[in-house]
Amino acid sequence: MIRKTRKLCSLVVGALLLVLTGSAVQSEAGGSVNIWVNLPDIRFFAPPAVVVIPGTYVYMVPDADVDIMFYQGYWWRPYEGRWYRSRDYNRGWSHIDSRRIPHGLRKLPKDYRHRLSPRHDLIPNGEVQRNWKKWEKNKYWDKRHKNDRRGRDEQDNRNRGDQDRGGRDGHRGRY
Repeated sequence: MIRKTRKLCSLVVGALLLVLTGSAVQSEAGGSVNIWVNLPDIRFFAPPAVVVIPGTYVYMVPDADVDIMFYQGYWWRPYEGRWYRSRDYNRGWSHIDSRRIPHGLRKLPKDYRHRLSPRHDLIPNGEVQRNWKKWEKNKYWDKRHKNDRRGRDEQDNRNRGDQDRGGRDGHRGRY
């Protein structure tokens, strides 16, 4: 009787330890593993607007205390040297093996947060969800950046042309 009780207790304790320490479960992503982790909790009351990180097709939530990004249909979070991803920005984070991190995320510049313009354009979540694939395929941000730069260059040239040789601003001698 005592032997059966000890065996039963050992099984119960083992099961509890397994539950409490987390268990690895193969997810639908193939190669990713759900591990019970203590990621800092973030909650958005509405789908977060994002900005595109210049020179990439990675979108990030600019005003969050933690790094959270959208890339190729998933939400991504780096934390303590590891990457996690989810289909939902609020929950369901799965650890992703470092070999499965997409190239676009691995090649992010170290100072990507500082590359954002102070007047960065917020892109509504729904717009990114609907268009990210088309934007990436058609190189939307590359073309837009090129057009923005061309527009600034043309404006700079016009401004320089408005100054006559005397340094007066386009008034041609009228004061």
